[in-house]
Amino acid sequence: MENGVFSYCFYEGRSMREIVEMLQTQDSIPLIMPSVQSSPLHKMENPSLLSLLRHTSGEKRSKAAGGFFRMFKLFPLLTSGCKMVALLGRPRKGLLANKATTGTFFGNRRGRVSLAIQEDPQCLPIFVLELPMLTSALHKEMASDLVRIAIESENKTNKKKLMEEFIWAVYCNGRKMGYSIRRMQMSDDELHVMQLLRGVSMGGGVLPSPSEKEGADGELTYMRARFERVVGSKDSEALYMINPDGTGGPELSIFFVRGQ
Repeated sequence: MENGVFSYCFYEGRSMREIVEMLQTQDSIPLIMPSVQSSPLHKMENPSLLSLLRHTSGEKRSKAAGGFFRMFKLFPLLTSGCKMVALLGRPRKGLLANKATTGTFFGNRRGRVSLAIQEDPQCLPIFVLELPMLTSALHKEMASDLVRIAIESENKTNKKKLMEEFIWAVYCNGRKMGYSIRRMQMSDDELHVMQLLRGVSMGGGVLPSPSEKEGADGELTYMRARFERVVGSKDSEALYMINPDGTGGPELSIFFVRGQ
């Protein structure tokens, strides 16, 4: 990176699969995969998630067998792991209004990854959470083509709106990664990232680091995409990544739910 300009900031015309592969392989600092502690799988028991079930449509896959085997990959998630993975399917009728939104994952390669959700890239995020997992670990999960991130508030009252809850348990593909606290106010580094990405609607790459963190934690990377937003109830909603080419690429879904 020179003069504060992206070394590669946007893979125009690339599929999301290619973007993920580039994030994994284009390293000026070797990619290190420290182990991430996760808890044993747990039985799912939250009924509010069922309203957001969605199955992979045949239109997304060029081969029926590929889609068939992907359905088998869902079965362990539906019987174990995070309660929220029961969200995996097409929503039923009676949902609230749906709309597209912008989701951004960013963080230093050997540091923790953060998630920011915006109604529009030009606006400040409505939700920011530093996830209890490494950026490099997320890149590795994305390479598997199927990523389900479930974010659960264990607060059983509904005095706040769902996205206004503070403490969240985070699961990735059925494994509990730990707990996070929603940002009340963005840090200077997070504001730096949002400012740099104001003109980017989707893509991935490396950003100029705002501090000395790059030397210790590796390059500052990001991946941004548009998501279909589905609200199931006041206690559950989901974001389904929209692949720009409409065909192949990782399937990434993010689920928010309040404990029942």
